[in-house]
Amino acid sequence: MSVEPGPIRRVVTGADANGRSAVIWDGPGRPGDAPMGGGRLHTDFWIWNATPLPSGDADDPAERGYDFPGPAAGGHLRIVQGRGSPQGYDRRVDPEVEAYHAPVEEPQGRIWSRGGRGPFSSHMHKTQTIDYAVCLAGGRALQLDDQTVRLHQGDFVVDVGAWHQWHTPPAGSSMSFDMFAAEFVDGADGLLQGSDPVMVADASLALPAGVKPIRRVVVGDTSPGKSELISDGASPDNRFDPARPGFCLTRLWVANRHPAPLVRETLHLPHSFAPPKSGSIFRALTLPPDASWQGRVGEREVRAWFSSAGGAEASTYAPDAPHPYMQKTRTVDFCLVVEGTATLVLDSGETTLNQGEVAIVLGNNHAWANRTDAPAIVAVCMHDAR
Repeated sequence: MSVEPGPIRRVVTGADANGRSAVIWDGPGRPGDAPMGGGRLHTDFWIWNATPLPSGDADDPAERGYDFPGPAAGGHLRIVQGRGSPQGYDRRVDPEVEAYHAPVEEPQGRIWSRGGRGPFSSHMHKTQTIDYAVCLAGGRALQLDDQTVRLHQGDFVVDVGAWHQWHTPPAGSSMSFDMFAAEFVDGADGLLQGSDPVMVADASLALPAGVKPIRRVVVGDTSPGKSELISDGASPDNRFDPARPGFCLTRLWVANRHPAPLVRETLHLPHSFAPPKSGSIFRALTLPPDASWQGRVGEREVRAWFSSAGGAEASTYAPDAPHPYMQKTRTVDFCLVVEGTATLVLDSGETTLNQGEVAIVLGNNHAWANRTDAPAIVAVCMHDAR
């Protein structure tokens, strides 16, 4: 199925007049006004100008204007959609393709370009950000200086300030980008710091039935002007809930401060349910059908799960709650349905989201449910908030 750029549904939570969690916005995100070319369309879903994130702005944070790398003290959540290149397309003979050139900093700052932009490709560029990216539909080619990585729906990418270029294949593409400020200690070079070893999954350990490995691609620069593939494989950081067979919480990256450091790995950092102060956590949530465990889970099982995940204080379990796994954290959570259908449960009701749709949870009491008979996968970017 080809990807056609168009409106994307965004659900935002808040509090009703009685202080109960509720949906305060449900509708299409506003497509951006910056020209992308070649049938590409971007939609900003959230923009923040300070870290930790404000969680109760009076205006719509998606309406703050286009800024490619995002605000220097904050960041943004954006989805970029692109029509596919026609079969047989050869960018080498396309007169619309910009020539590659020496690196230059673009006028808005914090972004550098080496040219190469075309109808179905971005320029080769580098931003002073960490990017949490998810391929939501179609696929993409991620071109680095040392190789090109082919991405498919359900793949997760952590771009640690790397030089890179995106190419849209014939099927088209829809990718989300949570981009936030990074620390470049060596000026525009933005090189990876430290020597933390990359963690890899133990191939001898099988995942439980219903849980798929989550592909994690990490890229960064190890020498000036040289982007490299740092890791590509299943995330090794998976946590399971014995009371919910088929449930998995997969950790992909942690930013432990602001601006975020450029490092090779973060999964060796202590596991916590909520992100560090001024930091963030990038996760994938695999939800089995609720019918497979409902009626067999009570307070003991729920509290055991949250405690094992480092979030005992996050649980808001109550016998009469709309879902046993209700939770509340001081975070802003960007949630994207990657596969299947997931239901966002709030104090005041439920909202079902389909593949490719977005929910933004502003520190409100909530849970994720699966009312279908097949697993669902939700990408969650949790940011510390105030």
